[in-house]
Amino acid sequence: MNYELFIAKRIVAGKEHKNSISSPIIKIAIVAIILGIAIMLISVSVSAGFQQKIRAKIAGFKGHIQITNYDNNNSDVSTVPVNLDQDFYPTFKNISGIRKVQPYINKGGILRTPTDFHGIVFKGVDADYDFSFFQEFLVEGRLPNYDQKRNREVLISKSIVNSLQLKLNDTLQAWFESATSTGFKMRKPVVVGIYDTGFEEFDNAIIVGDLKEVQRINKWKENEVGGFEVMIDNFDELNEKGDQVYSSIGTTLNATTITDNYPAIFEWVNLFDNNVWFIIAIMVIIAGINMITALLVLILERVQMIGILKTLGSSNWEIQKVFLYNASYLIVRGLILGNIIGIGLLLIQKFFKIIQLNPETYYVSTVPININLFHILILNVGTLVLCLVMLIVPSMIVSKIHPSKSIKFE
Repeated sequence: MNYELFIAKRIVAGKEHKNSISSPIIKIAIVAIILGIAIMLISVSVSAGFQQKIRAKIAGFKGHIQITNYDNNNSDVSTVPVNLDQDFYPTFKNISGIRKVQPYINKGGILRTPTDFHGIVFKGVDADYDFSFFQEFLVEGRLPNYDQKRNREVLISKSIVNSLQLKLNDTLQAWFESATSTGFKMRKPVVVGIYDTGFEEFDNAIIVGDLKEVQRINKWKENEVGGFEVMIDNFDELNEKGDQVYSSIGTTLNATTITDNYPAIFEWVNLFDNNVWFIIAIMVIIAGINMITALLVLILERVQMIGILKTLGSSNWEIQKVFLYNASYLIVRGLILGNIIGIGLLLIQKFFKIIQLNPETYYVSTVPININLFHILILNVGTLVLCLVMLIVPSMIVSKIHPSKSIKFE
């Protein structure tokens, strides 16, 4: 029988424990654990949510990896065509973890209305393009229909619609630089869908239409595109897949990842990890200090019991375990309540989106939440273990208590 655990349970269940001098101190320690784990859960989930949302949005607009001609000079507008007939299209046969390879052409232009104008990038894609990203953020209308002889339908962002005072089914005047002369060509795309990702940097510029329309403007052949977007299954393997893709394409082609193309955004996103680690460290230290205080008070309240146990032959470590079991109960109790509060607040934000953000600053319109069960488990187990480790040394005070003096102690 584990008599140390038995004694610890009796201490916890005893009425004198609940009405003792240590009771308010114990409550403060439990509150510290509750607040600590709740704040850690919120910090980790919000940080992971930001990273997931921003990565997904940039990849939705640009793909995880972009394959272009070296002569493009890192321009966002396609200037030199790439032959569509490539060994890696439509699939990379020698690289696993590639979800999709899709061609595109980017063409810079201007939208004009009788009273205003707006610079845009016309992104031409084919019928096989994965529109799931734009479907998710579609707020009005539908996706372009490619089952027609000539597709002039386009997706346009809500921010451009508001800027130019447009509406669904409007016919636009889009002007593009001519590929064969110094003048401009006008096209009249029709707005059939309005999307809103909250990522203003891209929403303010990109409209999505048929790849063949851009080929006509550029006077390109049917097998000439601006480049390829490569979508991967696991973002954590981005650099590895980027190197593999680069090694598998022709010498005239270049492959860059979205972290290479948008380093400032991803450096800002990675700062969240540093903040989270700092918050976790502070919360664990605060919780640990409060638990140390509670443990010392518990030991001083039980000096006579310690003396009796030593008289009966208990070792210092066995007595220490009694109080460590007691502390474990308090920590677990705080963790359970903290998880209920923390996860509850996260679920409220996730489904009701109460806290709003400025998308021009944060790239998202609400605080994003990503609840990961593995992260929750690690935080709980880590907090329990670290707090108990911090309590081992203070619990050694029982070795300083002598039976002959402690039994007389009042």
